[in-house]
Amino acid sequence: MNSPRTTLYRDKHNAKLMGVCSGIADYTGIHVFWIRLAAVGLTFMSGGPLIIAYFIAGFLLNKKPPHLYRDESEQKYWQGVRQSPKRTAREIRASFRDVDRRLAAVEAHYVSSNPRLTAEIERLR
Repeated sequence: MNSPRTTLYRDKHNAKLMGVCSGIADYTGIHVFWIRLAAVGLTFMSGGPLIIAYFIAGFLLNKKPPHLYRDESEQKYWQGVRQSPKRTAREIRASFRDVDRRLAAVEAHYVSSNPRLTAEIERLR
């Protein structure tokens, strides 16, 4: 099941024609100017099938929901997930390891400075 944040949409808010190029730009994280430039270049190089594919995509893709992301950092996060899910999972695991390490340090500090708590923990073991 795809998350709404990992689905390709037409972005009508930043659209010039149907929003396909701006939707691809939002999906990939590449600036929309470069996507449009590539689309124009490929249209001239291919002779026209790209125009047909553009309109088919324009009719088949759903419009991007208006409040898909809370802020720009969330949008960048989901673009990273779409580009490299394994790297994103690795970064999240590293963040959790760091949080776990810091929590263990806080716990060790608190337990070592509280002899009553230390005795109770030892009694429970």
